[in-house]
Amino acid sequence: MSNSLIKEKSPYLRQHAENPVNWLPWGEEAFYRAASEDKPVFLSIGYSTCHWCHVMARESFEDEQVAALLNRYFIPVKVDREERPDVDSVYMKACQALTGSGGWPLTIIMTPEKLPFFAGTYIPKDSRGGQAGLIPLLRAVAAKWQGDRESLLKTAGDTRAFLSAEPPRSPGLPGPDWLDAAAEQLRTAYDKEYGGFGTAPKFPSAHDLLFLLRRSHFSGDKELRQMVDNSLRQMYRGGIFDHFGGGFSRYSTDREWLAPHFEKTLYDNALLSLLYTEAWQDGHMALYRSVAESTLDYCLRELKADSGGFFSAQDADSQGVEGAYYLFTPEEVKSVLGEEAGRHFCECYDITDEGNFHGKSIPNLLLNTRWNFVPEGYDEYREKLRIYREKRMPLFTDEKILTAWNGLMLMALSRAAGAFSDRRYLMEAEALADFMADKLYDGGRLKARLCDGELRYDAQLDDCAFYALGLLELYRADFRPERIAAAQALAQEIRENFADGKGGFFRTSREAEKLFIPPKEVYDSAMPSGNSAAAVLFEELYRLTGKPVWRQAYDRQRDFLSASCSQVPAGCAFALLPVMREVYGGRELVCALNSKDLPETLKTVLGRYAPELTVLIKRPENSALLAELAPFTADMQPQQGSPAYYICQNGSCSLPVTEL
Repeated sequence: MSNSLIKEKSPYLRQHAENPVNWLPWGEEAFYRAASEDKPVFLSIGYSTCHWCHVMARESFEDEQVAALLNRYFIPVKVDREERPDVDSVYMKACQALTGSGGWPLTIIMTPEKLPFFAGTYIPKDSRGGQAGLIPLLRAVAAKWQGDRESLLKTAGDTRAFLSAEPPRSPGLPGPDWLDAAAEQLRTAYDKEYGGFGTAPKFPSAHDLLFLLRRSHFSGDKELRQMVDNSLRQMYRGGIFDHFGGGFSRYSTDREWLAPHFEKTLYDNALLSLLYTEAWQDGHMALYRSVAESTLDYCLRELKADSGGFFSAQDADSQGVEGAYYLFTPEEVKSVLGEEAGRHFCECYDITDEGNFHGKSIPNLLLNTRWNFVPEGYDEYREKLRIYREKRMPLFTDEKILTAWNGLMLMALSRAAGAFSDRRYLMEAEALADFMADKLYDGGRLKARLCDGELRYDAQLDDCAFYALGLLELYRADFRPERIAAAQALAQEIRENFADGKGGFFRTSREAEKLFIPPKEVYDSAMPSGNSAAAVLFEELYRLTGKPVWRQAYDRQRDFLSASCSQVPAGCAFALLPVMREVYGGRELVCALNSKDLPETLKTVLGRYAPELTVLIKRPENSALLAELAPFTADMQPQQGSPAYYICQNGSCSLPVTEL
């Protein structure tokens, strides 16, 4: 028998539709039943490609004994965190407050009024190793709900009060001090041997490395650039990078980047391809371009929907075995490549009889010191092995199209198009922008998720901010001013419907469902926070348009974040990117052309790494729209039939010149 999740479109929810647990989706019915039946709500939050979510499902949610307890004493509710990041956000904060940590699957038990009094992550079915099992936990909570409910309600009330308290804020730090402090915090956390930050588990933290890359560029601190280079090389060499098919897994379970949990997400691969592309721009190291392109090509090959847009993720497990899709034995490699080529390939990629992961091998280059990573001619071998494993077993793909994550992908494709002068990536970026404009709006309202033809959930802060940043990145590739207009409309939506009167922005709009605390993220985590993204967006719009409204919006957001992140400025690393342009001096270059074609000298300037520079292109066919969007360009014209260049800084522009 199926439960109510069979009616849902989310692949994660549908994975649990045949459980003996009487799951309900998040919604009014679940909480009405909890109140009318006087039962607590058992909330389980996860996502379709999460390894430990699969483990808990097999151990517990497919088990008749667990199901009987949940169905009798609780109202069980399932949430896909990728569909409802607002719900996930507030209950993850509750978990961190109650336990000091968090993760997925996220397990919450709460009142019918949505107030949590228990939180955890993965819980085994039976108690083991000092960890309470799910069966004794459910029995204990059920007994306490009947016999000592007041203690549970007190915990719920205390949790809500703690999370509702206004966090302490310090006066905003001057820009240079904020940058220095963030760099030192990242330097302290940096792993000198293997790159990245911290020990295990280790996440790529693309936005932290992007901050260090630009900080090194602006300040001349070569040690910061060495930290970036070591991290990028080590991540590439490790098993977290898919050496056969391209793309990165979400994180590594060890310091060395060898053994990941094997799920691949769109947002990680978008951010990492953007990072590797920018690192290539500053120095043109061939390895970085290769990694960026193989990561983008993986997304285009395996995550792109036939109808347009990009799916959200691919699973860690295949045929119920973690990482099975990515693991090899020497015999398998030799069967595909032949005895001699296979032997050399296995030596290069650490594929051994003993294996490095449950008796098989994760291909990696961590022990490879014989060559400069990979010998010439191995591209053909890797492609053969990619095709072989594709036929060997299936890999599940979560076919949700998420607006925020597609916005990040739009950023990545657009940056690659401009940096590599690659027409293919430009066409893909423009097609993605067209898809998002055509398919992700309903009645003029931007939505957060498209899945199996169903467009659902109002856009949240991340959706608006990352989509807008993607459009501005696309403007830097195709210089069509309607991109700025569309981004400006999204930024205005953020200001009007997401603002917290005390500063910053809520994740959800003022019309959204009211949760037990309003969701609001300040610090960056696996992705930059919506508040960091809003700061970047407002500053970029100001530099592109010169309009005071965006300068004021950026100043308020910068001051809010500097006060909120004063103790851990590295926690807002993405928001520090525009601060660097303030501190070190940003410039705007306006090019007034008399034809569609870009002069070769201008192409040379655009090809240089210059994050301090904002470029506007004024052509005869777009001059009226550009003047409306950026009024300071209205009187800028070609000079005597030649392109004219205007350099602007600190609100004033130089006289035009005709040579760069």
